[in-house]
Amino acid sequence: MATVNLSDYKPLNITNADEYNIGIVFSEWNDFVTFNLRDAALEILQKEGVQKENIKMFPVPGAFELNYATMQLCKQGNFDAVIAIGCVIRGETPHFDFICEAVAHGIKDCNVFTEIPAIFCVLTDNTKEQSIARSGGDLGNKGVEAAVTALKMIDFKRKLDNKPSHIGFGK
Repeated sequence: MATVNLSDYKPLNITNADEYNIGIVFSEWNDFVTFNLRDAALEILQKEGVQKENIKMFPVPGAFELNYATMQLCKQGNFDAVIAIGCVIRGETPHFDFICEAVAHGIKDCNVFTEIPAIFCVLTDNTKEQSIARSGGDLGNKGVEAAVTALKMIDFKRKLDNKPSHIGFGK
């Protein structure tokens, strides 16, 4: 189990973040966790200058449905990045293993088969307490990390496309 907060946020100093279009797909299952992740991601994106109207939210029923929704948004090509947010908590059956593996592979496929970065922000915890700790509790908020990852991957793709970089690392 992680014992430190890995979600310490350091501003990226992005210029022209108002040009970015970001999709956030979030599971309504375990909403006591996923809504915290979603809200933290939204807060960081806006702090970095992404315009609220350029951030589109898409609720889905559960973690398994993240695959379909994220792939559709990536294939559509209207977004610079898509963040997939979910939470699966281990139960008494192998269902946990099947869902976690399927979602991980599904989001991976979005990255392999489309040109849009898909960010994996799915908590796969053994207990409710672990999920709470990682969604704004003692261990930070993985939504913060997902937002930062999305911004860095947008910058990475822009560099590949020979577009100006907007992140001022070290400035």
